[in-house]
Amino acid sequence: MKIIEAMKQIKDLQRKAEDYRGKIKMFHADYETETPTYGPTAQDQANQIATWLQGHESLVKEIGDLRFRIQKTNVVTNVHIQLGDVKVTKTIVQWLARRKDLANLDLTAWKCLTDKGLTGGMLKTTTGDTKEVRVRRYYDVKLRDKKCELYASEALAIDGALEVVNATTDLVD
Repeated sequence: MKIIEAMKQIKDLQRKAEDYRGKIKMFHADYETETPTYGPTAQDQANQIATWLQGHESLVKEIGDLRFRIQKTNVVTNVHIQLGDVKVTKTIVQWLARRKDLANLDLTAWKCLTDKGLTGGMLKTTTGDTKEVRVRRYYDVKLRDKKCELYASEALAIDGALEVVNATTDLVD
């Protein structure tokens, strides 16, 4: 089974479990003067509730097992992604972390490098003299621009690569 198939199966299992919960919620109790919906006797109704509860537990176990297998696969599967001029290799888990927030943290750090609103020109000193000043940067502007572009586009590169990986990678047992 491929990763994407497992993810879709989990969604379907969640839908089935939700259906069970709805039925359990609706039919778990009634007045003794009512006819049970699921059988001629109260015991039939109780048996049906028990069956749904057992079915729900089985679905939840299967969801947990699939999630575990997906996580296990994500930990051991390396993915190569071209970022700028460099081919970077990380596990799926590492790429997911980059996609979630780490790439954006790097982008934010590089975007901090600005002129802080400083402008060059003539500046009056505290003694009243006028002096020419220039803005001094402690970073490479070209490198900043390159890094900002790299980190801004990293999420799209990760999304594209992981779509392919999810469709082509078998789950680990």
